[in-house]
Parts: sequence; structure tokens; C-alpha cells
Amino acid sequence: MDSEDELLGIHDMEWGEDDFYSGGGSDDDYNESDDGDEPDYGFVEEELDDSVMIASHRSQINYVVLKEEDIRRLQMDDIGRVSMVLSISEAEASVLLLHYHWSVSKVHDEWFADEERVRKAVGILERPVVSTLDGGELTCGICFEPFQREEVVSLACGHPFCSTCWTGYISTTINDGPGCLMLKCPEPSCPAAVGQDMFEKFASKEDKEKYYKYFLRSYIEDNRKMKWCPAPGCENAIEFTAGTSNYDVSCSCSRSFCWNCTEEAHRPVDCHTVAQWIRKNSAESENMNWILANSKPCPKCKRPIEKNHGCMHMTCTPPCKYEFCWLCLNAWTAHGERTGGFYACNRYESAKQEGLYDEAEKRREMAKNSLERYTHYYERWASNQTAKAVEDLQKAQLEKLEKLSDIQCTPESQLKFITEAWLQIIECRRVLKWTYAYGYYLPDHDKKQFFEYLQGEAESGLERLHKCVEKELEVFLIAEGSSDNFNHFRTKLTGLTSITKTYFENLVKALENGLADVDATQGASSKSTSSKSSKTKGGGKGKGSYKSKNSDGN
Repeated sequence: MDSEDELLGIHDMEWGEDDFYSGGGSDDDYNESDDGDEPDYGFVEEELDDSVMIASHRSQINYVVLKEEDIRRLQMDDIGRVSMVLSISEAEASVLLLHYHWSVSKVHDEWFADEERVRKAVGILERPVVSTLDGGELTCGICFEPFQREEVVSLACGHPFCSTCWTGYISTTINDGPGCLMLKCPEPSCPAAVGQDMFEKFASKEDKEKYYKYFLRSYIEDNRKMKWCPAPGCENAIEFTAGTSNYDVSCSCSRSFCWNCTEEAHRPVDCHTVAQWIRKNSAESENMNWILANSKPCPKCKRPIEKNHGCMHMTCTPPCKYEFCWLCLNAWTAHGERTGGFYACNRYESAKQEGLYDEAEKRREMAKNSLERYTHYYERWASNQTAKAVEDLQKAQLEKLEKLSDIQCTPESQLKFITEAWLQIIECRRVLKWTYAYGYYLPDHDKKQFFEYLQGEAESGLERLHKCVEKELEVFLIAEGSSDNFNHFRTKLTGLTSITKTYFENLVKALENGLADVDATQGASSKSTSSKSSKTKGGGKGKGSYKSKNSDGN
């Protein structure tokens, strides 16, 4: 392609400004204002208000972070709603909601469709299944001891049990795990459900804490719209809003993850590709590729042997101790000066010319190429981990912002643009990291070249933002007093943050769309090739044009 305009025509998106991604202009432009006015960086038309950026970010959020008190409030709201609509106790409403996985609408539908069937299925009985005479003694169904009527406790079914047995029964089931939430009457085959009121009455303080923990967790774990944050030690949950293809969520503990698969946030890569990549990183396949590419089996015992230096005379480890030639794998006793000495093997060379080793060499070469390709993508994937950026953000929030506020005589509330820049760096590092997994599984050659161009532009833009917020900020942290250039730095950093955010958002959309715009324009590009080739070859080409790199076969 001969101009940047044609490049932009390939994908119907704004990939960024030329001065920003092509390195135009000096990083120190904000120190070179001649007339005292704020300089023009080529990518900032006006200073952006931090509150506008934050509001814009929040408007795209399609989830809610729930703390423990929020979960309890939602849980009690659902219980109260069911209790009021169905005219039943809150304990019975809890049993119903647990049975129907906390779906209020499902409870209402089933109840009004066939109340009697639901009562039998759940264990909310309207009348006792056993009758007892007024007065006299009753026998506990567990310990078989006689008790006065007021000393035994029964569920709606009427089966009598003493307080001591109820306490032991409930304590045992609580300590057995979350199954206590669906506890039934101790009488075998009795369907009556044990409600929350019974746990409140007979469970110890310690057991109550366990029970209510199970009860709270069931509200999240049985709810299709909610999931726990997977961060270690985090007790928050995420309520997700359906109707969107973006599953990336961020907990208030700073953990970002995919709500769909609960792996770390991984746009623009889909969950299936992430699962493939993680399996590949942990699988033995790459170990076998390394063994195949860098070792040869001992001709006698078949154990793999790596040659890292020295001559061609190899000796296998005990107890094998077989001596052989590294090149032809034949016994060393048949080698000597006549076969090329210790550092060569003319037997191997002659056999290779005859094609005897072609298949083995081909297999080894393929394994080596596969391993090198995987290593290339894995190293770059690993180098973009966000842990360092998160650490730098926390350090900036705890130390640098307070110090900068004192030096520049600026309240910390007006330094949010620095925090926003760090948050954007963290997000962009994460996106860039997963583009390498995307590239590893991208088969199309034409798309791959275009993808690598976009990826390179993203890397250079992100590095420019990172340099600005990390290196250029130091100038103002070591200053002895406030600087007139700080406002210029604010404008530059805010602009870099905004442009980097826009570029990466468009990059994510393009990759999630499978770079479909490349396919859509290939036909149009081929039609115009003949007319373009007639233009003067000395004409200038647009900055950053991907196709221009390949027009001469490079």
C-alpha cells in the first residue's frame, strides 16, 4: 500500500496518531515552550478532565462487585420477597430457594403451578405424617428414651426427638459440610426439611458460623449470574450482566479475571484458546519437543542423551556405558582416523548423502522449529506479566503521589491522571500479553503479517506511555520546588493515556473480529494494484504502512 490513508482503509478503525506511534516529536517537548503556551504534541487537542475519563470507563462496566454485606442483603431480600408472596415463613422460604438454586422466578412458577407437588418435593409439609396423643410421654426417635411432651421437638412431620439428639444431629451434619443446607428429618425416609429456625435453636455458636457461611456461599455458587472472585483470600463476588460479549471483570481487590472461565482476564483471546495455551504451557509436549530437538537416543538402551560440547565420541551413563558416534550412532569401535577422527564422521556424511538419515533429521528439525516458535511466543507472553506494573502502581499511590503533591503544591485529588495512566498500563500489558497467545494460534499468513504490524505499533505506543509515567515523572519528584512544566507534563501524560487506551480498544475489537477487515479489503486491494504500480516509484509512502514493507518482497 502506498499511503497511510490506504492502511486505515483496511480496518475501519482509528489505530492512533502518526506522531505518537511513529515516534514523531521529542519526549521532552513539554520543556520547549517558547511563548509560555502549552505546546502542541500532535495527539492532544485539549486537556481531558480526569472525571470524564473515569466516568467513561465506568459507563462500560457490565458487572457489580459484591461484598459480604451486599450478598447478605440480596439474599435476605429474596427470602423476604418469597415469604411475602407465598405467605410462608422465612425459614420455609429459605428451604424453597435453596431447592431451586436461589431462583425467585422459578420458585414462583413452580409453586403457583402445583403447590402440593412442590411442598412434597421440597419437604414443606402442611400436616404431620404421624399423630401423637395429648399428654403422656413420647419416645425420642434417636436415643429411644422417654420424655415429656414439652421436652421433645418435632418438625412439621411430627416425628419426636429430644433436644440433646437434635443438637448432636445438627452439629454432625454441619461439620460434614454444605450438605447440611438440605438437611431432612432424622427419621429415615421422612422428606420433611430442617429449616433455618432449627439451626438457630440447636447449633452452637461455632456451628452457626459454619452454617451461615455455607448458607451465604450457596447464594453465589448456585446463582448463574454470580461467581466468587478467584483471588486468594478475597471474599468478594461478581454479579454479571448478561447480553454482552465482554467477560472481563475487575474485583475491588485489583484482581482482573474472565467471568466466563475464571482465568485471568484475557481479551482479545477467547476462553478456548486460553485453555489450549495454558494446557500447552503445562503439558509434557514441549518437553518432548526439546528432547527430540536437542538429544539423541542411545543406540543400545534408548535413553536420550544431550551433547553440549566436546567430540563425537559419546559414552552412555552406567549401567549401559555403550560407546558410539554422535553423528551416525554406530559403535565407536568402528571409528578412528580413517572415519574422520574425533570431531567428524565421514560415514555419517556419506550415509546422509544417500538419504539414510533424511527422515530422522527432518523430524529433529521440525521439532526444533516448533520448539523455537513456541519459545518465542512464550517468552514474550511471560515478559508482559502485569505483576510489576501493579507493584509500581501501589508504590506510586503510597509514596510518589503524596511526595509529588507536596513538591508541586497540588492536592492529590488533582493527580488522578497519574493513577489513570498506571491503570491503563496494567490493562495494556495484559492485552499485549495475550496477543502473543493469539499470534501463536493464528494460521493465516497474510493476517499474521498484519497482526504483527499492529502488535508492534501497540508495543511502541505502550512503551512511550510507560516511559512518560515512570521516567519523566522522576524529574518532578526530585525537584526542589514546584515547576511551571508540570501542567505541560499533565497534558502530555493525559493525552498519551487517552490515545493508548483508544488504540488498544480498537486492537482488541479487530482481533476479536478475526481481522475480518483484511479479508474484506483484499479483493479491493488487488483490483487497485495495477493502477498503483503505474505511479512513480520515487513517491513517498505513508508512515507505518504495513503493506509497503511487503510490496518489494521483504
